[in-house]
Amino acid sequence: MYRLTTGHRTSIVVATVLTLVGSVLGLAQPLVAKQIVDVSGQGRAFWPLLLLLAVLFVTEAATGAIGRFVLERMGEGVVRQLRHGLVGRLLRLEMREYDRHRSGDLISRVTADTTLLREVVSQALVDLVTGALVAAGAIALMLWIDPLLLLLVALTVATAAAIVASLLKGIRAASEHMQNSVGAIAADLERALGALPMVRVHRAEDREAQRIGKRIEAAHDAGVRTAKLASVMSPAVELAVQGSFLIVLVIGGLRVTGHANSLGDLVAFLLYASYLVLPLSSVFRAVGLIQRGMGAYQRIEQALALPTEPTQAQMPAVRARTRQSAPPNVSHEEPVLALRDLTFGYTPDRPVLRGVTLTVPHRRQTALVGQSGAGKSTIFALVARFYEPDSGTLLFDGGPATELTRAECRARIAVVDQNAHVVHGTLRDNITYAAPDAAEAEVRRVVELAQLDDVVRRLRGGLSGLLGDRGNTLSGGERQRIAIARALLARPQLLLLDEPTSHLDAINETALTTVMKDVAQGCALLVIAHRLSTVQHADQIVVLDNGRTTASGRHEELLTSSPTYRQLAAGQMLRPAVPRPSRITNARPQPHNQL
Repeated sequence: MYRLTTGHRTSIVVATVLTLVGSVLGLAQPLVAKQIVDVSGQGRAFWPLLLLLAVLFVTEAATGAIGRFVLERMGEGVVRQLRHGLVGRLLRLEMREYDRHRSGDLISRVTADTTLLREVVSQALVDLVTGALVAAGAIALMLWIDPLLLLLVALTVATAAAIVASLLKGIRAASEHMQNSVGAIAADLERALGALPMVRVHRAEDREAQRIGKRIEAAHDAGVRTAKLASVMSPAVELAVQGSFLIVLVIGGLRVTGHANSLGDLVAFLLYASYLVLPLSSVFRAVGLIQRGMGAYQRIEQALALPTEPTQAQMPAVRARTRQSAPPNVSHEEPVLALRDLTFGYTPDRPVLRGVTLTVPHRRQTALVGQSGAGKSTIFALVARFYEPDSGTLLFDGGPATELTRAECRARIAVVDQNAHVVHGTLRDNITYAAPDAAEAEVRRVVELAQLDDVVRRLRGGLSGLLGDRGNTLSGGERQRIAIARALLARPQLLLLDEPTSHLDAINETALTTVMKDVAQGCALLVIAHRLSTVQHADQIVVLDNGRTTASGRHEELLTSSPTYRQLAAGQMLRPAVPRPSRITNARPQPHNQL
């Protein structure tokens, strides 16, 4: 918990000092009240003491208010710092961690858990410190006034403390269970909302509601258990407060009657009892709140401990190279990308790739084909450095990828995957996502290349028109063309296209084939395609079968040399390719110098 206060300890010191000053002023008030009672009993003027008491009261209230504001502001600052840290960490986790954790649960740690922790930092910790210090001061003065009464009050408070201590472990466990259940609610709800069309079509609303309802019931049960334990704490705190006052009034009154103490002593002791018992009751509640917050804190700590992708600072051997530069001592004839005997598996005992070897030359179109599950998309994940190969070598321009940071590798590539991600925002925001400062002429160029003119015309506001969440207002083909425009705007050395025609009709597929040919004049293309008609004119086609590269060549060559390719082509009734027409309907080829 102490680490949470990093960067805010000055505020904590200021708030604590102000609170302690107010507490000292409060501790002085019973002594003044004692003097007022004693002086009034002697028939002397006591209005100066009343004025002093009023000044002490107002000053205590003012310092307390300022101290509380400083604490509240500090609590908000801690939450902001935690959320910044969590967001920065979650966006940079190793891809394997996203496979192991549900995104909704991770989001819950940024929202619900940090909110609970705010109460701990802004209230509980300081209440714990100041309450203990004020109680210590009150005990010292009560010992000076009447040691016997202090002993009786201490026994009452100790009984309450023992009851509270026995409940703390259960409160922490129940609170942690409740926070986990809240995270599970967020994860399951995100799961259902993210696939809402599928849920509606299959009439699964009730089933999803029942699934999430089980999480809600678990959170409810954990919350009830926490409340049950907290409800037992409340009588214990009341025992400390009311029991102490009753003891002081009864025993103290008897001692005044017996002339062991004066009436002023009884008044002062009674006021100090409130200064002891009330801060101690706030200490008890603070300890309970801390135990509840520990569950949230543990979840946050777990998220902050998840491994992230290495940065340049973690890779001292990295050679500083820009995106467009070639590695030292490497000729420009080196392929933009090469895989040498690459082996990889998402789990160690189940390899997906088994010794894959291929090269992607500059300004050429290379296609990856094979049956589903052959490992094509996994190759893209390795090229993007989402994962590291188990063995073998990945090279960019002839240099090992491990000698580059992942950011440097990704600066050389652009990816259009099957999901064709579109985020909430304007059409321009989505197109310029990889290059926010792109010139208007560049944006218009890729809009024309990706044939998005019809989308621009249809949207209210054109390029400034808003798109729905996840692009739900667009067709699959339109989302794919937006992703292609976004990738082209970055002017990558290597463009990765994963099933670029999966959402396109025959006319748009033909147009995209032309666009791919034109794009290949400016950068290398690596294309995954199930529709062989899309890539039969590629400069090189690499055949994957069960995680291995079994053949490579042009379409006509593979029809005779590769049984796997021949089987794929026969299933799609493809014949040897004919020369591509110089012009295709709806295609918009661009001159080489525009790419």
